[in-house]
Amino acid sequence: MTIEEILAGESKNVEFKETLPEKSIKYMKSVVAFANGTGGKIIFGIADKTREVVGFDKEDVFKKMDAIANAVSDSCEPAIIPDITLQTVDGKTVIVVEVSEGRQRPYYIKALGRDGGVYVRVAGTTRLADEYMIKELLFEGSNRYYDQALCTGLNITDEDIDALCKAMKEQAIKNAHTEQQKASIKEVGRQQLRSWGILIERDGKDYPSNAFAILTGNGGLHVATQCGVFKGTTKAVFVDRREYTGPLWEQIDEAFQFVLRNIHLGATIVGIYRQDIYEIPPDAIRELIINAMVHRSYLDHGTIQVAVYDNRLEITSPGKLPMGQTMERMKEGYSKIRNEALAHAFAYMNLIEHWGSGIPRIIDKVKAAGLQEPEFIGGEVDLRINIYRGQVDGTVDLNDLNKAIKVPDTIDKMPDSGNEVPDKTEKVPDTMKKMPDSDNEVPDTTEKMPDSEQEQQIYKYVLENGSITTAETVEILDVKHRRARAVLLNMVKDGYLRKEGAARSTIYVKNMEGR
Repeated sequence: MTIEEILAGESKNVEFKETLPEKSIKYMKSVVAFANGTGGKIIFGIADKTREVVGFDKEDVFKKMDAIANAVSDSCEPAIIPDITLQTVDGKTVIVVEVSEGRQRPYYIKALGRDGGVYVRVAGTTRLADEYMIKELLFEGSNRYYDQALCTGLNITDEDIDALCKAMKEQAIKNAHTEQQKASIKEVGRQQLRSWGILIERDGKDYPSNAFAILTGNGGLHVATQCGVFKGTTKAVFVDRREYTGPLWEQIDEAFQFVLRNIHLGATIVGIYRQDIYEIPPDAIRELIINAMVHRSYLDHGTIQVAVYDNRLEITSPGKLPMGQTMERMKEGYSKIRNEALAHAFAYMNLIEHWGSGIPRIIDKVKAAGLQEPEFIGGEVDLRINIYRGQVDGTVDLNDLNKAIKVPDTIDKMPDSGNEVPDKTEKVPDTMKKMPDSDNEVPDTTEKMPDSEQEQQIYKYVLENGSITTAETVEILDVKHRRARAVLLNMVKDGYLRKEGAARSTIYVKNMEGR
């Protein structure tokens, strides 16, 4: 312990005590909290408010050390063995009690029991753990994963299992980067789901794990993604809010498209073509959302929150960092899996590539776009990641670039709610809809576009996604079913789209023979 460390004050891993309290429980809570967290030190002999080094007389310092050791031994369950040493600071003797990160969680004060004696560190203070946190510590201490535990109360049929297998394969094909990768995708079957922990086999019958319920959006586990656009830099004034539920892969897509609709879009010239560029790299946005989905705590009843502010994109993932993980290690690519079954499923569906590579790749993409390095905050109750909008000094701002090449201004935020989107004739930016991740999928914007603003939105969606349904049109335009169908049929009549299928299976695709 140096003078510099003392001047820095208390933190989530450091606590000061001026004297040795008569009642050991006054510091035993912190001993337990450090063992339940990432470890820490209690320094006796330093005033916590003034940071003055008071120290102890050398005559009785060893008695105090013995008293601390005995109190920890008698008070804590499971056993905690701290490292207790003497240090000379500013010519005075202090006692340093260092507690390591524990593996037999949850640790608690015996006299209070496991229900009322589990403590954790949050923002530099020691507080009683809530029910969700105790469950989290129990799973960590037993080296088990919550997502692989049996989901009580959810009954599934063979059809439910087959539907999940089919949907996962469709996602794997959709997210494949190359034709070769698509061709190598194998069927996923029950045995595979069992090995990942998505299904649990008992007496020849398959039961769903929590991962099955989380992936499919069934089972009474309220798994949702909340998205919002806020005016300014706080949550005081909101412009639009949405909550997405259902299968995780749908929540990922919906949250991703929500962000793209509400951030600025600039442009550059590649050869003779204009190419749209988002102010935040879409790949980084999507990976951040996926990372939050696979690493969040599903024991925590909170939701993933995706918030667009005037100055930043903020993604908040519920739950503390898993045991053994730190912010620094995470940024370096160290992966600590919290949800093993989901991680296997996401890897199969090509949503994640190599475990642990996501965060370093996000950082690299954001910095390569001329933005400042993403900011990582929290880790004790939830994890918040900020990507700041607006390029750092010395780089070209997309707005300036847009003006320089005399491209119509398409960078204002596009409201997502229906009452803010005109139904017919007002001028609405036509480049705010979905945008593919990779450059080679960017639609050629020199192609003849429909005249109507609504039809332009639909046509761009079809160019980027291959097809559209009436239901999707209702969602995009926020109009009645009859109006959506009329827009689509008019585009068929004008030669932009071609109708395929019938009844509920009807889809509309680009008319290759016409336009």
